[in-house]
Amino acid sequence: MNKFKLYIGNLLFIAASTFLFSGCGFYSFTGASIDYSKVRTISIGTFYDESNAGPANLSQDFTNAIRDYFQQNTSLALVDEEGDLQIEGIITGYRFSPQAPQSGGNQNIDGADAAGVERLTITVKADYINNSDDTFDFENKSFSFFDDYDPNSQDRSSAEQNLIPVITDQIILDIFNATVANW
Repeated sequence: MNKFKLYIGNLLFIAASTFLFSGCGFYSFTGASIDYSKVRTISIGTFYDESNAGPANLSQDFTNAIRDYFQQNTSLALVDEEGDLQIEGIITGYRFSPQAPQSGGNQNIDGADAAGVERLTITVKADYINNSDDTFDFENKSFSFFDDYDPNSQDRSSAEQNLIPVITDQIILDIFNATVANW
């Protein structure tokens, strides 16, 4: 009798789970809410660096990272142009700024007046077109994120290698949420 109750309990759990997850429509565990019956492709243009301040490979690295993220977290096919969903943009800001100045005329390892904390901020403007539902389209939407480092223990070049992936990953997540997750 206990085996029968366990079997029925498991069967009810599976049925309830199937009902709950099928009732969510187009939601996925990645947060994407895409109607794959209407949307099958995505095109992501090159995000050119118009800040004139970032490293030479910033544009290519950001573009590759955003394309990879969408491919890993959706079932959309990446096409060169004219996708059902289209994303393009530019990197508009790349700025280091002191956040916690130190007194005493100390200098950091780059020879500049020392700050206790330096911040790198990257800003991206993006355009989004959804050819099956234009209610979520946007133009020139700004996405920005920053991260800090200690210039007294790390030079700016080394800091960039560590900070850029953290910052761009967050910006990409924000773009993903604003486009296919509809947050």
